Amino acid sequence: MDFNHTDKVLDLMGQLNAFMDEHVYPNEEAYADHFKSTDNKWVTPPLMQALKNKAKDAGLWNLFLPESERGAGLSNLEYAPLAEIMGRVFWASEVFNCNAPDTGNMEVLDRYGSEEQKEQWRTHSGESKKPCRFAKRREQHDEIDEIATGKCIRHF
Repeated sequence: MDFNHTDKVLDLMGQLNAFMDEHVYPNEEAYADHFKSTDNKWVTPPLMQALKNKAKDAGLWNLFLPESERGAGLSNLEYAPLAEIMGRVFWASEVFNCNAPDTGNMEVLDRYGSEEQKEQWRTHSGESKKPCRFAKRREQHDEIDEIATGKCIRHF
């Protein structure tokens, strides 16, 4: 098997690295400062939407979606180096609409959802209308996973 990156992936890697250099890395401190200055730790920093808009405009949106008109149409092998670049900043994947657990939900919706379901749960850009979020403290019992996951699944 050939593990060399295709020209398409090399081009996307260059675009993604340039975007990270210009927009994401310079905003790491502002992102952290948002959480130092708010009582509500669950509110996304306002800069996130501005960065998402720039990523959409740059064509760096839904890179994870294979075989879809709403994504880059990459295989897992092709997507892997892009995920690695985004992973350099823990919140960067959200900028490109490539953050878990929404990616799995969006891929299932894109592949198997009816048009009515797609309209209900996804914006026209492919972004989830109601992102799924939950957290668990380490000392909690495993049954909490079932409760949190169940709420997340029912939410979608």
